Amino acid sequence: MVRLVLPNPGLEERIPSLDELEVIEKEEAGSRPKWDNKAQYMLTCVGFCVGLGNVWRFPYLCQSHGGGAFMIPFLILLVFEGIPLLYLEFAIGQRLRKGSMGVWSSIHPALKGIGIASMFVSFMVGLYYNTIIAWVMWYFFNSFQEPLPWSECPLNQNQTGYVEECAKSSSVDYFWYRETLNISTSISDSGSIQWWILLCLTCAWSVLYVCIIRGIETTGKAVYITSTLPYVVLTIFLIRGLTLKFQTCDINSFLSEGVEGTGLAFIVFTEAITKMPVSPLWSVLFFIMLFCLGLSSMFGNMEGVVVPLQDLNITPKKWPKELLTGLICLGTYLIAFIFTLNSGQYWLSLLDSFAGSIPLLIIAFCEMFAVVYVYGVDRFNKDIEFMIGHKPNIFWQVTWRVVSPLIMLVIFLFFFVIEVNKTLMYSIWDPNYEEFPKSQKIPYPNWVYAVVVTVAGVPCLSIPCFAIYKFIRNCCQKSDDHHGLVNTLSTASVNGDLKN
Repeated sequence: MVRLVLPNPGLEERIPSLDELEVIEKEEAGSRPKWDNKAQYMLTCVGFCVGLGNVWRFPYLCQSHGGGAFMIPFLILLVFEGIPLLYLEFAIGQRLRKGSMGVWSSIHPALKGIGIASMFVSFMVGLYYNTIIAWVMWYFFNSFQEPLPWSECPLNQNQTGYVEECAKSSSVDYFWYRETLNISTSISDSGSIQWWILLCLTCAWSVLYVCIIRGIETTGKAVYITSTLPYVVLTIFLIRGLTLKFQTCDINSFLSEGVEGTGLAFIVFTEAITKMPVSPLWSVLFFIMLFCLGLSSMFGNMEGVVVPLQDLNITPKKWPKELLTGLICLGTYLIAFIFTLNSGQYWLSLLDSFAGSIPLLIIAFCEMFAVVYVYGVDRFNKDIEFMIGHKPNIFWQVTWRVVSPLIMLVIFLFFFVIEVNKTLMYSIWDPNYEEFPKSQKIPYPNWVYAVVVTVAGVPCLSIPCFAIYKFIRNCCQKSDDHHGLVNTLSTASVNGDLKN
């Protein structure tokens, strides 16, 4: 078993001892906001972990990477990387009783960049994630119609037939790409703001802000609905699906989907809903489910931005959390205007591909390395024993120390080798494409590479850059202290000579 621990002077002074932790728990028991019960806390954790990606992104990735075969590496990585990392994050946060910024700076001041990187990722994911919720709200508002507006193609201006674009594709494709997104044929063709999406985006950010500023009192109760309703709705859909005859899906839905996972939620599922009796009812339930999944995850995303900013002390301390949260929501909302443009879908897909992939892998590796080899895994084991009554078993020891970090390192190296020289491509919706309604794949314009480097590079580089900054600052402080000591001794010597 690997027991290497790097030198870490001053650690004991930066973290509370177990005895001090027990005293702090008793002192803060009455004044600190807390969950009403364990169920509320568990539902909140489930809501943070399970989001929209489980409905529209994971099934797409599974289908496009081998179908059922994809589940084999997924389950392996879940057991040997995902679950150990989740356990480690929960445990170290509970032990040190601080946010993402405070935890890593307590372990070592040079590791504060991990918290900064996490904050950047939370910000960028939240930036586009709430736009998906806005799309969900748009479909929800349109679900109170009989028939559903995406169930059939609209007539052309002459009332002699269907709109050509819709006739060539399908009614669900047309409603998604034209009626909802009014999508352009290139990420460079920004177009104008779509007011209906902007209104839904405003509603989404307003609901999120109101829930967050009310604190645990509101979010703790909201999770009873947001974390349980999706499973109730999915169960209803399962039962209803098993009672229907098997039907052949419209091939156009899958062809037009391209590489966009959003097509699964807003094209394939909406197509299935139109085949069901009382389709508006099922549509309302489905989009309520998506809204609940998205909102509960956004609680965690926004806390991942607000709390680190408070820890950084870059805002006036007199600012209440409500004001800081409001400013963050407002700023993010204004930036998210880019997703309401005709090219908004392309921007969202770009951020979804790079904002939460490699940066999260780098952050996860640094977190596990910091706890095991900087904080010390033996100390960590004692902490867990103090909190739950027993030490983690051999499975956790092996995964934390060797297996999980090694897997993440191998994945990163393979990704770097395979993707670094690869031309970035994306799918566009072009009615003039010769194979329409199949999505056309074209290369990104060269300026997009700068966006990718910014989105993926800033969080990753903040970790080593802050460590270097801390090292240089410490060296400068030691130099200043040395000069100060020399000056003090020289002054004292001169004063002594004068007295003599």
